Amino acid sequence: MSKIEQFKLTIRFSTTFFLCAILSGVYFVVWDNVYNPEFENEFIGKGKVFLVTVYFLILLVTSIVLGASKVDKFRKSEIMFYQILAAIFANCIAYAQICLLEAVLANPFGMIYILLLQAVVIVVWTLGSTEAVRYLNPPEEMLIIYGSHLATEIVYKMSEMEERYKINESINVDEGFDEIVEKIEKYRSVIICDVPARMRNDILKYCYQKDKSIYVVPKISDIIIRSSAEITYFDSPIIHAHSQGLTIEQRAVKRLMDIVLSLFALIVFSPMFLIIALAIKLYDGGPVFYKQARATKDLRVFDILKFRSMIVDAEKNGPQPATNNDSRITPVGKVIRALRVDELPQILNILKGDMSIVGPRPERVEHVEKYSKEIPEFTCRYKVRGGLTGYAQVFGKYNTSAYNKLKMDLMYIQNYSLALDIKLIIMTLKILFKKDSTEGFKERKRKSAEK
Repeated sequence: MSKIEQFKLTIRFSTTFFLCAILSGVYFVVWDNVYNPEFENEFIGKGKVFLVTVYFLILLVTSIVLGASKVDKFRKSEIMFYQILAAIFANCIAYAQICLLEAVLANPFGMIYILLLQAVVIVVWTLGSTEAVRYLNPPEEMLIIYGSHLATEIVYKMSEMEERYKINESINVDEGFDEIVEKIEKYRSVIICDVPARMRNDILKYCYQKDKSIYVVPKISDIIIRSSAEITYFDSPIIHAHSQGLTIEQRAVKRLMDIVLSLFALIVFSPMFLIIALAIKLYDGGPVFYKQARATKDLRVFDILKFRSMIVDAEKNGPQPATNNDSRITPVGKVIRALRVDELPQILNILKGDMSIVGPRPERVEHVEKYSKEIPEFTCRYKVRGGLTGYAQVFGKYNTSAYNKLKMDLMYIQNYSLALDIKLIIMTLKILFKKDSTEGFKERKRKSAEK
């Protein structure tokens, strides 16, 4: 492990702390010159300190929650996006405070000016900090140890971040433990992918003893154990893995949040509902909504609602996944899919109780039957209601494999918290700007064939 790796948490926090301090300074200067003079009783002294401190804390916490502090892990574009998103969130709260203090709708242009200045600072800071971290902590020289599968997908994905990871060599477990150990000695980082349990345990323990940085592609059992609670009543360590899904208290809080937020969203987006409905109806006179049987908690089947984006009877020959440049998608459908608003009617599913705002994506009934035969653990994701957004929706892609989606869904279920729900709701904004999150099946196959 490199020296800088040992201090990564300190580096992350300190860089984010100073950036947020600068951004708060930008906010304070503009606020003090634009908004403060408009108050009947201007804020002075401790009042100013209190307001800017609150702003700074909101910005810092939001930045850390979104992951903007991970300058050693994420791409520059992702760090910029998360930090700007954090600034937008903090500025919205600050603007609401200003409006409440003035008891009128304040001029928003001051806040827009603040955000533009902050965006410039964020871009410059991100470029400088990421380059500095890269210089101090060059790409890891890595060895990948794989089992029955070649793990080409992991290699491909990690190679996309060549400034952080450099996979130099691979070895199959069939080569034997002695040969693997000899290879491990050459590298400070090791990736373990799809290795049989006994061999994996031996490799893990050896790497741990030798202070190697270890990356493991998790199995379902790993995810279950990872969220276990420790029992220290006995002199023999025991861990307890819960398997009941959410507790009654968690379900109650989650349902309350679903109702409040979905009602608010329904009011806010009602004009958009009307515009989209008229556009679909005027185009071909067909139905506005598209219904499809999906599975939710305890495998209960319900009809999910979407704005219709395809021609009428698009699946008359049976279910077919959407592909890039799909001829069945209407011109209106292309627009609402690009804007990610075709799924807005699911707000009604949430109010009804068929879905939650956050949870595993509800799968088609026929897909559930198919995946359950291929992956017996697939039904484990139905311990909670399906969600409009979720862990797999945020971190995965449209064409992410069912097994990988299952692992992400179980990570969400096993580590559920209200804070995680809020984080995923905020991070959902990220996928609105990521083309690869909706990459079609044909495009992915083409990319694979080209490699």
